Parts: sequence; C-alpha cells; structure tokens
Amino acid sequence: MTERIYLSSQVLTGDIEVIDCMPRDDGRYAVWLKSTMFHPQGGGQPSDIGWINEVEVVHVSVEDGEIVHLTIEPVAPGSVFARVDGARRQLHSRLHSAGHLIGHVVELAMWHPIKAHHWPGEGRIVFKPGMDAQSVSAEHIQMICENYITKDLPCRVTLRDDGFREVSFGHFTPYLCGGTHVTSLGQLGGIRVQEVQIKKGNLIVHYDVV
Repeated sequence: MTERIYLSSQVLTGDIEVIDCMPRDDGRYAVWLKSTMFHPQGGGQPSDIGWINEVEVVHVSVEDGEIVHLTIEPVAPGSVFARVDGARRQLHSRLHSAGHLIGHVVELAMWHPIKAHHWPGEGRIVFKPGMDAQSVSAEHIQMICENYITKDLPCRVTLRDDGFREVSFGHFTPYLCGGTHVTSLGQLGGIRVQEVQIKKGNLIVHYDVV
C-alpha cells in the first residue's frame, strides 16, 4: 500500500519511486507510487495535480484502496522527482480548513456537521440540529470566524494508534480528517459566508475563501 506522505507532512516535492505504470482506455496512464505527497480526491476535497519528473499528473484517486496517479504520458518504474502544484494545494487547504472552522463555530450553536464539500466555488457544510439548536445567520458565522482567524489558532494533527487521523485548530475538538490544511488559521486570509439555508430540517452553510 502506498505511503501517504501528505497525512503527516506538508512537503510538496521529493524523490519517490514509481512501482508500476499502465495505460488506460481514455489515453491516460495509471501510475502507482511507493509513497506519495499527492492528495487524492476524497473527503470533500479535490485531488492534487502536479508532475512526476516532467510528466503532468492530471488527477489522483483511490481505487480499491490504492492511490492511483493519472498522467498524460507513461512514466517508467524507478526513482523519479515529484512536484505537487503548490498554488492548487494551498487553495484546497484553505478551503478545507475554512470548512473546519465553520464547523466548529456552528457547533457552538448546537448544530452538528454531517457532510462537507470543500471544492472551489462550491464550498458548503451540512449540519443536523442538536436538542438546543439555535438560530444562526451568515453574518454571525462570518463575525465569529473572522475573530478566530485573527487569533491565528494553530493546526494540530494527530495520527492515532488505530490508524485514524485527527485535525483540530487551537482548543476546538478535533475532527477525523484525511485532508490537507493550513498550518494556522491566519493563513486562511479570509472567508466569505455566502448563505445559510434550512433544508429538510438541516442547516446548510455555503462559503468560499477570499
């Protein structure tokens, strides 16, 4: 099984080993690596893209439990140099961390997050009501989030003995998460809470980063 470097490190470049490369029917190539810093699509986050040597990696996914890197040209097995697109990774990390922050803030009003989507232009968190769920507005969520961003709470990552990974910011209760994040909330730059909806009893918060 591929070692997932991105779970414990934010490194975006390095020497890695190609185990195998196979052509796909769509003209792309599936590449398997011994270890990878490329985050695959999943957990509400899009995949990283980048390069293996000079060959472009256009998508990364998990298939049958293995991470598959799709490239536009074949890559020979052996030692290679890999680079993740840093600008895209940073955007995805900001969106994912912003989603966590919104989750923490809305939980203070007794709503519990059940689903998240951290894609550019499509960010949203879905919450189910707790017993004492309170009314919240986009303006209120925005104000509280901005306060925590100003405090620049640090990101804390814990790899548990059972194999699960927890991510938290400052004093907040950690979430189980396999995504990428900023090192502290100050790196978010800013978020925009666009809309708050109630649908079928659930609360939906739409957001983006700015």
